[in-house]
Amino acid sequence: MKSLSTFTRGLRIVASDVAHGLFDITHNGFAMLGLAVFFAAVTLVLRPEARQLGEIQLVEWLHSRQMALGLGDVQGSERATASDPSDLPKQQATVAHWLGKKYRVAPEPLSALVAEAYELGRRARLDPTLILAVMAVESSFNPFAQSEMGAQGLMQVMTKVHGDKYEGLGGAMAAFDPLSNLRVGVKVLQECIARAGTVEGGLRLYVGAAATSPEADGGYADKVMAEQLRIQSVAAGQKVPHWSNPATPVVAPVQPLGAQVALALRS
Repeated sequence: MKSLSTFTRGLRIVASDVAHGLFDITHNGFAMLGLAVFFAAVTLVLRPEARQLGEIQLVEWLHSRQMALGLGDVQGSERATASDPSDLPKQQATVAHWLGKKYRVAPEPLSALVAEAYELGRRARLDPTLILAVMAVESSFNPFAQSEMGAQGLMQVMTKVHGDKYEGLGGAMAAFDPLSNLRVGVKVLQECIARAGTVEGGLRLYVGAAATSPEADGGYADKVMAEQLRIQSVAAGQKVPHWSNPATPVVAPVQPLGAQVALALRS
């Protein structure tokens, strides 16, 4: 019995020593992990280039994992600026089909643009048909259009002037992303109308002409408002010929910098 008791006591001592050892290792391990995290955080704060490199490596790793899982083919359809016209409210679907026929653009991407124009119009308190009319006259719904003055995309925004508005959208290259360009263009148009006090004056500012000079915009405001009236008629259910000549992008003979530059300098 004595030997059994001695053996049991020894076993308890060994178990206790092992438990204490595991506790010390675990405790020290967490301490080391905490220190490693702390020093890593300090390094990322003091060395932005290290953080940027880490972000790039993480994105590349996620992309490679996505491709390895067979998800790479899904990206294209998810990135596409397109939607099914049948998913839109009847009024918006009618407008998308009419614009698609007139400007020879597939109804799917136009459906996405029409839906976004209506949503942005609601937020900015602008008539969505005005936004669509500006796109029609400025670029004929070509998201890659560029003028000689450097205006780019659907809404022909001066990217070099309004680059700050693209910062939250991915940078200057986002000017050729249809929805990003549309959002920035609506913001610029809203600012122009607010400064001019009227839609017509705001359109003149948008194209780079004097807000108070009707003849200075080369007929730009009249063309936009005429196209807006046609789109409004379509939205109201009226039959409007779509075979009329599409609006031609206008470059008004105005001051070299244009009002978009002046607006940016004053803001």
